[in-house]
Amino acid sequence: MEILKTNLEDFKDIEDWEYKENFHTINSRHGDINIHYVDENTDKEETILLMHGNPTWGYLYRNMIDPLKDKGYRVVVPDLPGFGKSDKFTSRYHYTYEEFVDWMSQWIEGVNLENITLFCQDWGGLIGLRLAAKYDDRFNRIVAANTGLPTGKAPLNTGFLVFKEFMNIKEDLHVAGQVRNGTNGLDQSALDAYNAPFPDETYKQGVRQFPNIVPSSPMSPSRKFNEEAWEKLKMWNKPFLCAFSDKDPIFAGVENSFLKYIPGCKNMPHVTIENAGHFLQEDNPDACVNAIISIMDF
Repeated sequence: MEILKTNLEDFKDIEDWEYKENFHTINSRHGDINIHYVDENTDKEETILLMHGNPTWGYLYRNMIDPLKDKGYRVVVPDLPGFGKSDKFTSRYHYTYEEFVDWMSQWIEGVNLENITLFCQDWGGLIGLRLAAKYDDRFNRIVAANTGLPTGKAPLNTGFLVFKEFMNIKEDLHVAGQVRNGTNGLDQSALDAYNAPFPDETYKQGVRQFPNIVPSSPMSPSRKFNEEAWEKLKMWNKPFLCAFSDKDPIFAGVENSFLKYIPGCKNMPHVTIENAGHFLQEDNPDACVNAIISIMDF
């Protein structure tokens, strides 16, 4: 197993992504790894944490960072280990759900994030919601968008299972193509940006492994930890907003669990992000920004 360092030259020609690079080193059982993150408006008190999923990276939020900055918020956008400019493992089996939670826990503590409003999508929610449950004192609000916190009790839908099989067996994986399939379309500059973190197959192991570690049965290793997080979220009285899109085949209807069980959802201005696929940040970033802003005074 090898830890791959990002060649930042692979990102030099990316359009609309000129934010200062920040790195924080954390410990893993396989060696120290660097997590890259964008951190803008560092002098502001309220922090908006934007967490991506699979197979994207912080670039997914390029059209949301500046509008949130202009509203006077600190905006922090990490690249999960295995993605973006963060370090990557050459073995997929060194990526586990619990290690992702541990890595991002170390990162939150290391950069000392507080007064957090979380916007989370896809794996950004599977990890981010665990973090919010763990660090209740650091998180003030949550916006959940096309994400969930599965415990393995409910079967995963067909769309996800097809995606999972494809990610496991496709020999020459075109990562950006998978992002494009979850949107209304991407131009070539965006495709190039989504491919930039993955110059060859050795860099793609986190992308391939993520679908395999979603809790899919009661025997899943992370089942009990997600159940424990749910118990904490069922006592979450702080603002919790659902902002799911209208054209996502993966998470359609999953918001109903949040609405049913999380008390903080009551009387919130929940919204459907219109004309948007799985990656709603690409298809309708303005609506995503508005969803965040709508709960900042709660």
